[in-house]
Amino acid sequence: MPFGLVSAWNKRRRSKSEDHVDPWRYKPVEYWQLEDQNPPAKKRQGSSVFTLKEMEEATSSFSEENLLGKGGFGRVYKGTLRSGEVVAIKKMELPPFKVAEGEREFRVEVDILSRLEHPNLVSLIGYCADGKHRFLVYEYMHKGNLEDHLNGIAEVKMDWPTRLKVALGAARGLAYLHSSSAVGIPIVHRDFKSTNVLLNTNNEAKISDFGLAKLMPEGQETFVTARVLGTFGYFDPEYTSTGKLTLQSDVYAFGVVLLELLTGRRAVDLNQGPNDQNLVLQVRHILNDKKRLRKVIDPEMNRSSYTMGSIAMFANLASRCVRSESSERPSMEECIKELQLIFCTNSKGLSMAMHTFRMI
Repeated sequence: MPFGLVSAWNKRRRSKSEDHVDPWRYKPVEYWQLEDQNPPAKKRQGSSVFTLKEMEEATSSFSEENLLGKGGFGRVYKGTLRSGEVVAIKKMELPPFKVAEGEREFRVEVDILSRLEHPNLVSLIGYCADGKHRFLVYEYMHKGNLEDHLNGIAEVKMDWPTRLKVALGAARGLAYLHSSSAVGIPIVHRDFKSTNVLLNTNNEAKISDFGLAKLMPEGQETFVTARVLGTFGYFDPEYTSTGKLTLQSDVYAFGVVLLELLTGRRAVDLNQGPNDQNLVLQVRHILNDKKRLRKVIDPEMNRSSYTMGSIAMFANLASRCVRSESSERPSMEECIKELQLIFCTNSKGLSMAMHTFRMI
């Protein structure tokens, strides 16, 4: 990994004033990793460049009180910048044999998020590449990640309209990545999952963690790789068996998250029996059976917040998203349209039920 480049940047940065005029920019990872491809260049939004000292100040020297969580990349802290802005700071903490991989993910995330701007993607505030230290600074999402809300840390379980709102927001974020409008070519997130769906105070969903994201080769819908990356439980079966990565790989993962929203269960739960650990395998065969569907609905979800008609439509969409053949899955644009219809169907059904109740 070209650490000399980082050192040269640090030297150059020290000679600059504090206003960060012309901050160092990473060379897009797709250029140095795939020299035979040239994704269209796009002017990026400016990202602030921070020093290690600023990161220490923001987190009170990485105090445990500011620790938000831990992930594969390292720890995430709540921080307050000198400007007073509250942010989330991801600190790279990896064993020596994973540092090169971590550096790559760091560069990919900075490169891609610097180009993107969408209400359903977490914003990159800035980054720090001070010596061997690596930090990513994001907007702070007050309600944390979706998985935590579905698995018990929240005091009140999400009702059905809120779950539909989250699903629709996440779908819009993925559709934006797939549309190629941001950088000229489509982007596959490759690690979409409930822990990477973050929520703000209004329960607006925003997709995070772009370290494994892949810019698709220009003019191609498939990228073949010998190394399958992602998270167990969300893997596209076709991608796993053939190494062929497509936009539909994200659609499969989205379908798994839909099932989590429907059932309140984890994508993979090792505490269950051998035949019940994988959520998709556990419920796939009953998603289109209205009589048996009631058994998989999250029992802690407020019954008065949903109609069985909307549940059935949602389950049908999820079942198509997790089909083994990628060609049989809907696009993210189609998912958005169906979720909007499901939302309206549920609202109308509840309104009619309320009206009937008042008439009695």
